[in-house]
Parts: sequence; C-alpha cells; structure tokens
Amino acid sequence: MNKIYDDLMKMVQSIRRITDFIPEVALVLGSGLGSFVEESQMQVFHRISYQDIPGFPVSTVSGHAGELIFGKLGTTNVVCMKGRVHYYEGYTMQQVVTPIRLMKCLGAKYLFLTNAAGGVNQSFHPGDFMLITDHISCFVPSPLIGLHDERLGTRFPDMSQVYHPGLCQYIAKIAKEQSISLQRGIYTQLTGPQYETPAEIHMLRLLGTDAVGMSTVCEATAARHMGFLVAGISLITNMASGVIQGAKLSHEEVKETALHSQEKLTKLLREIIFHIHDETTWERV
Repeated sequence: MNKIYDDLMKMVQSIRRITDFIPEVALVLGSGLGSFVEESQMQVFHRISYQDIPGFPVSTVSGHAGELIFGKLGTTNVVCMKGRVHYYEGYTMQQVVTPIRLMKCLGAKYLFLTNAAGGVNQSFHPGDFMLITDHISCFVPSPLIGLHDERLGTRFPDMSQVYHPGLCQYIAKIAKEQSISLQRGIYTQLTGPQYETPAEIHMLRLLGTDAVGMSTVCEATAARHMGFLVAGISLITNMASGVIQGAKLSHEEVKETALHSQEKLTKLLREIIFHIHDETTWERV
C-alpha cells in the first residue's frame, strides 16, 4: 500500500542530496518543445538526468531529452520536465505519472502541461495553440487505479474543474497581451503509439473533442488528485488522421511544426511564469 509514496520519498531524498531547491511552478515540455529552457533565458541552477533518479522512468521517444531542470524565471522557482514518458512506451500508468507526483512532493504548486496534438476541430490549423478547458480519457486507464494511499490524495477526487478556471483566465489574458492567438477546447488522450484512424477521429468529433494526443490527461488527473493547480496548452502540429488534409502523418512532421512554433510558445510560457505573482485574484475564481 505504501510503495508508491515510499518510492517517491526515495526520489525526493535522492534529489535533496543534490539540491534543496523548492520549485513553485512545474512545467512539462511536450514533443519538440525542449528548447524552452535555453530560449526563455531561465537561470538554471541544477540539471538532473532521469537516469540518475532511482525509480524514475526514462523517456525513449525522439524529441524528449530526459532531465529535470531547476531554475528561476524572474522571481519564480521552476522545475522543468524536459521530456515526458508515455503509456505506449510500455510503462505502467503509475510510472507514467511518477514525475508529476514527484514535482508535487518537491513543493510545486502550479503545473503547466504542454503537448503536441492533432487537430480534430476542423477550424484549427497546424501551428495553433489551444488552451485546454477540459479533457476526455479514451481507452486510457486511470492513474488512480489500485490500492489507495491517503497521502497522495482522496480515494474519489472531484474532476469537475481539472484545469483551474482562474489560471486559464490568467493565461488567456497573458496571450492577449502578447498578441498570441489562443484557441480553447477539449483534449482527448488515446493510448497510441499509432495515429488515429478516420473512424476514430469521427468518433472523437462526435464526443466533442477538439484536439487529440497520447499524453496529458493521465498527468492532469494525478496532478489534481494531489492538489496541483493545473493548466494545459496544446500545440496543434497536424490535423488528426491525415484525411482532413489528405496527407499521411509522421512524428517528423510533429517535431517540425513544433520547431517552427516553439519560439512563440516559449514567449507565452515565459510571460505566464514570469508574472505569476503579479496578479493573484485569479486564484479565487
């Protein structure tokens, strides 16, 4: 019953032997978005490879570097997860959300999730950003399944507002100030690693999905369970299933679109984190 929590504490102790840095913001960088740390000019204090943290899952996907980075943006302490792990890599769902739980155990309060996603909403275009307002888990097991440990959160957590409405409002405000167009919509996670069939995209559209991917929902669920304030932004890298644009999909296309859009996303994330202390009234929304 205590193994998950005990393993997290071992990871915390391992990191604390290297640094006593207490993050306030946790940031997960999706496919092709790994240059945030350099482009945002974050003041970096420590870099720790996933491989150096006992029990920490290691990413096997191209475009996911695999390190925790501790630093400052303005006056805000940030832990940045440069590369995530996915259920389709063969990890258990408990392993997939371990990094999220670890960052909360290290002291982080806010979690910003980013991902590369396929556009299901036909008004979207590759290169668009979508603020996640809600999500759907489709064929993906819950990370909360299993023996319950109250230290991680309540047995039956409320998920009526996974993505904090005040935090979403704040992000939209920053985007408007930076003249960055921001779509809003519902994100659905499927298991992957295959891209979706046309029939699956038709199903998702009927369900109300605006963007689809292979991550984020399980992370957001575990994060809310532990009390994180969560926000998510998808980069639309392609139109889902290929039939919308009449082209086959590839991971190289995803990385290429992300590369072309990362400067704008870096600017948005930097301003969001840099000014998070300037206005706290949104926390009461």
